[in-house]
Amino acid sequence: MDVYERNYIQIRRLLPVMPPAGAGCVSQIAGGLDLHLYIIERCRYTSELILTYQFGQNDSALIAEPNLRIRVYHDARQAEAAAAHLRHYPAFAVNTLANHWADSASLLTRWRINRFLYKWLGYCLRQGHGFATRTDRPA
Repeated sequence: MDVYERNYIQIRRLLPVMPPAGAGCVSQIAGGLDLHLYIIERCRYTSELILTYQFGQNDSALIAEPNLRIRVYHDARQAEAAAAHLRHYPAFAVNTLANHWADSASLLTRWRINRFLYKWLGYCLRQGHGFATRTDRPA
């Protein structure tokens, strides 16, 4: 639970005000990648969002990497990676998160993904990323 609480603190530092559902924002910093945020669902006690970088390919296709779906529990002040799509790290396979059984392999995978989220959020904050609602441009 400690990593979920730390993820929440960092999400709130990155995103002080939760936008409404359907909103998309981009955080840009000099010399860094654009960080994309999409609010999938916004409810009183929970929100779901996607946080990613987007890379263009020669054929104009966009690749989102890492592509994390994050569930924020406002009342419990916790945030967890609900789904992860990381092409170069198969240990983070999204189908292991869908498993509702609490076996040791799925718990370890969930811990790894949420630990990754914690480290990535810290990295984004150290780079200067942030989503201030009045200065964001639409995604």
